[in-house]
Order: sequence, then structure tokens, then C-alpha cells
Amino acid sequence: MIDFVAIFIAFFTVIDPIGSVPVFVAVTNSLEGGSRARVAARAVAISAAVLVFFVAAGEPILKAMDVPLSAFQIAGGIVLFLFALTMIFGPGKPESELAMIEGKADPAVFPLAVPSIASPGAMLAAVLLTQNDLHGVGEQLQITCVMLTVLLVTWILLRAAGRIHRLVGDSGASVISRVMGLLLAAVAASNVLGGIKLYFDL
Repeated sequence: MIDFVAIFIAFFTVIDPIGSVPVFVAVTNSLEGGSRARVAARAVAISAAVLVFFVAAGEPILKAMDVPLSAFQIAGGIVLFLFALTMIFGPGKPESELAMIEGKADPAVFPLAVPSIASPGAMLAAVLLTQNDLHGVGEQLQITCVMLTVLLVTWILLRAAGRIHRLVGDSGASVISRVMGLLLAAVAASNVLGGIKLYFDL
């Protein structure tokens, strides 16, 4: 039995929908309402395709490379932890991704879909949270549905981006992103400990 709340929180933390709002506002500030809606829909759809690909093919690719899942779990946890540290101590998600905007032709793909929504942390989480050894196909489908639910929440927030941005501002989004980073650090530590346990068969 999977913990739907824990899975939802984990995906919400790594995807960080609220942190994507300032990025969306900045890249669509010259667009009309209909165009902004299409950008939001395309960005979320592309993100969903990327993350579902990692759910379906991430672990088989590792096996083809003869990389044990425990090693990937430990490495992924370390990467997630470093990613969390940048969220906590470095430039917040809005600031770092807003710096990528200038000169980009298709904002729905970059920086919105990747790396804002389908972030490196989200890609790693998609693999680690759907391990074949721990979850059957049914549970993997349930976890994928939880992930898609978070993406649906992301789309709703992007559609309401103007109102949300006026409410929390860039500073508020940065604070929320740092809190998400702290939660992500805890998830990363749990992944490392789980990988060590799996590797040594404790």
C-alpha cells in the first residue's frame, strides 16, 4: 500500500509549482490571455511526457548500463540533496530560472517545461519513487497518477499565475521555494539511507 500523501508531497516538493509561477509570468508578460493559456498547457504537457518517460524507461536504462538501483538511489539522493541545498542557500528557483529567459524562442519548452517543472530533481524522483523491486505495475500507475495530479495543480497555478504573483510576489515565491528545499533535503536523506540499506541488504 503506497502512502499517497507522502508521494504527493515528494512530487510537489521537487516540481515546486509555486516556484514556477514567477517564471511563467516573466516569459508570458507580452502575450495575450489565450496565448498564455496555450503556453501553460504546452509546458505542463511536455513536462508530463518527460516525467512519464523517466517512470517507464529510467530503471530499464539503468539495468542496460548495469547500474544497480541501489547505487542510483544513493547517487540520486546525493544529487537531490545538493539540489535542495541550492534551493535553500543559493538563488531561489524564481531568480535562477528567470536568468535563463532572455533570447529563448519557445518558453513553453525552456525554461518552463525543463528545468522549471520537469526539474532534475523531479526526473530522479520519478525513477526512485517507482522502483520495480518495491512496486508492482498497479502501484506504479497509482504513483504516476499522483505525479500527474501534481502537474494538474501546476497547470491550475499557472493559469492563475497573475493573481498568485500579485499575492506572494517574487520574494514570497523565493521563501516558499526555500521551504520546499528543506523538505527535499529530508527526502534526499531518506533516499540515501534506503539505498545503503538496499545495497548492504540490511
